Amino acid sequence: MKTPLFDAHVALGARMGPFGGWDMPIQYDGIIQEHEQTRQKTAIFDICHMGEFELRGATALADLERLLTQNIGNLAPGQCRYGYLLREDGGVLDDLTCYRFGPEHFWLVVNAGTCAGDAAWVRSHLSPQTEFNDLSPQIAKLDIQGPTSKIEMEAVIGRPLPELKYFRFTEWELWGEKCLLSRTGYTGEWGYELYFPWNQATAFWERFLANKNIRPAGLGARDTLRLEMGYPLYGHELSTDRTPVATGRGCFIDVKKDFTGKPAVENDLAQGAERLLAGLLLESRRAARAHDQVFNDSELVGEVTSGSLAPSLNVAVAMAFVDKSLAQIGTALEVEVHGKRLPARVVELPFYKKGTARNV
Repeated sequence: MKTPLFDAHVALGARMGPFGGWDMPIQYDGIIQEHEQTRQKTAIFDICHMGEFELRGATALADLERLLTQNIGNLAPGQCRYGYLLREDGGVLDDLTCYRFGPEHFWLVVNAGTCAGDAAWVRSHLSPQTEFNDLSPQIAKLDIQGPTSKIEMEAVIGRPLPELKYFRFTEWELWGEKCLLSRTGYTGEWGYELYFPWNQATAFWERFLANKNIRPAGLGARDTLRLEMGYPLYGHELSTDRTPVATGRGCFIDVKKDFTGKPAVENDLAQGAERLLAGLLLESRRAARAHDQVFNDSELVGEVTSGSLAPSLNVAVAMAFVDKSLAQIGTALEVEVHGKRLPARVVELPFYKKGTARNV
């Protein structure tokens, strides 16, 4: 599948590649340049491949409380929250963000590769009175990220942006179109997510890029940015193979309520998952990759889920599931990369600690 910006990416010389069933831009000028543009200035990302579901009705809240691990009932209108959609056995079907518009009106923003499966699962677990609409074919999404994003967007728009706190959103009108503007920052930097009609994608994209201080960035930089922040990626740190306890140590899970998969989650919280996700700082710029093996002396103790050079730190980092007894800060381990053992140690996440996303 192609987003409405496919031709625009090709015209900019982007290197395209498959992701989640979509043909997406991997890089334009280069991953490191695009990474640094996002960390220091402003970059724009095509995120039209992600899915958006709308749920409405008097039973929508109760359904979402049962489906999702996060608490939805105490979300205020205009607030969004990250969490998980689980199977009965606790395996992660997806990580997603829930947006609350009002007492009976919600959105779920889901990953591209899991979108169809998520829709089928959610539909099959809703009360008859809950209205479900898959808005994905109608909604385009641009992420404009970086510490100068507010200034640069306002220069394009010609008026102030709404004042938004972290993980807040508002309905808004831009260039005659009804939009949704949120501030969550998957890159770790101050930034905005803009949802608007699919057929306006090219016009919006071109208007923002007319400001030469805003540069396009691809999924390659998006991946190095999220890895530096220690954010999980579905299919790497999250999957149906394990509960989210192994990844997040119980974060984004409200065990005070009932939800699908709760018994398995509680078991892992009580007993401890056999392997836990750990951040690994390598002693060189040589990067580990997914599925590289982790050793403690001669013993195989884990597997890398994501790895890369961290451009902001100029050293290689990785996330890996390792035996829980070794997932402690400071533990010395080795990662086997192309047959060579590279020294690494467990460090606190995030790797990069200067992100501006949470700034007031």
